Amino acid sequence: QVHVVESGGGLVQAGGSLKLSCAASGRTFSNYAMGWFRQAPGKDREFVASITWKSGRTDYEDSVTGRFTISGDQAKNTMYLQMNSLKAEDTAVYYCAVMIFVRADLRNPSTYDYWGQGTQVTVSS
Repeated sequence: QVHVVESGGGLVQAGGSLKLSCAASGRTFSNYAMGWFRQAPGKDREFVASITWKSGRTDYEDSVTGRFTISGDQAKNTMYLQMNSLKAEDTAVYYCAVMIFVRADLRNPSTYDYWGQGTQVTVSS
C-alpha cells in the first residue's frame, strides 16, 4: 500500500507563485508514475501534470505549459509542482496521485491507484 500526502497550497495573488509537494510512503515500484490533478467548484477533476519516474518523461495540460514545472526526488518518493504566473482559473483543490505501474493514459484520473487528500490553491485577481 502507498500513502500519499500533498501540501503547500494557499492564497496568492494573480501572477504569483506557489510550490506544492507530494510525499508518498510505503511500498514503491520500479516503474511508476505520479501526477497532479485539480478540481474547481462545480467542475470535474482534471489533469494538470505527470511524471514517469523510470523514463523521466513529463506531461502538462496545455493551459499550464510554460507556467508549471513538475519535478521530484525519486529516492525520497517526493514530487513537486512549481506553479508560476498563477491565474484566477488555477484556483482549485490540487490532488497528488500515484500509478503503481505505468499503463494507459496518465491524463485519466481513473487509472491512478492512490490519492492524497488534496490541498487548496486560491488565486485572487
